[in-house]
Amino acid sequence: MVLITMTSEPFTLEPVTLIQEVFPGDTNAYNTLFGGRLLSIMDTAAGIVCSKFAHREFVTVSIDSLKFKRPAYQGDLIEVTAKVVFTSKHTAGCHVLARRLDRSVWESEDICIGFFFMVAIDNQMRPIPIPQFTPITDEDKELWKAAEAARDAMKATD
Repeated sequence: MVLITMTSEPFTLEPVTLIQEVFPGDTNAYNTLFGGRLLSIMDTAAGIVCSKFAHREFVTVSIDSLKFKRPAYQGDLIEVTAKVVFTSKHTAGCHVLARRLDRSVWESEDICIGFFFMVAIDNQMRPIPIPQFTPITDEDKELWKAAEAARDAMKATD
């Protein structure tokens, strides 16, 4: 039997950044990155940042308000940054931003942004409590409100 202790404070508030190269197998007939491949990278970053935040295992419960802004191309680098911006008893909401870096000019641009909601689970796949995030800065408060609205809209369709 595993005893889960609850901490009132997050272990870290630091974001997580992943960098991946777009290879030929990641692209479609237009040489642009498959949306599903980008979602996989973004989901991985969200899961890692939640685990780092709470020292728990997490699974994805929903992806919301995702906006694809621009394509990424074969040979680009994809930089995905995730940070926890919202919490409820078992759930962490992450703001995830993907950028492409064109190595021919070394400039980056936003390509996708959205919220990923992750639930902490025990070894029986049951939800467990997590530390709570408290927004302090104006940006934190805005992201909290946006994540909360996305979560509430998702729950309204259940």
